[in-house]
Amino acid sequence: MKKLVLQMQMSVDGFVGDAGQRSWQIWNWGTGCLWDAELKRDFNAVIASVDTILLSRKMVEEGYLSHWANAAKNFPLNDFYAFAQRITDVGKVVLTSKLETSIWDRTVLAKGEISTEVNALKRGKGGDIVTFGGAGLASSLIAAGLVDEYQFFINPAALGNGERIFAEAGFCNLSLLGSKSYSCGIMVNRYAPAR
Repeated sequence: MKKLVLQMQMSVDGFVGDAGQRSWQIWNWGTGCLWDAELKRDFNAVIASVDTILLSRKMVEEGYLSHWANAAKNFPLNDFYAFAQRITDVGKVVLTSKLETSIWDRTVLAKGEISTEVNALKRGKGGDIVTFGGAGLASSLIAAGLVDEYQFFINPAALGNGERIFAEAGFCNLSLLGSKSYSCGIMVNRYAPAR
């Protein structure tokens, strides 16, 4: 059975979003990535192992897919942007009750109940499923007990307040699968639900 991996950028005090719109992530989509070479390599290795990306309607409407398709075209020889081509190439599933049709390449809409849709994806063949959030989708997946692995990219910033992803689920015990620090200041912590 495939597993669902949730990747999230997070502050050291557990927030995934900042209502104040401050710049707190070491890298946030743009072309000036400050991640070190080892983190870039590790990130690409994870993305290479998945064959489905699960996204929220809001994320695709805000330009996530077109952004990475453009990056794949603009940086075809840059090793770091291998993940952008992978995002373009793999199948994408958008969980939505509002969209009628998909306008994105290799992208289908899933309109059913979240547990039904995600469990059907998990029963499929191939590599794992990755989701990058946003906060609303991540919260719903966690509350429904659908996340098999958490990969938190901890940025060296404390926000004090903002969006959290565990509020809806309440108490969760997690088992540490691994932790790795990088010279750019990011620490990636990997967890599985303690079942």
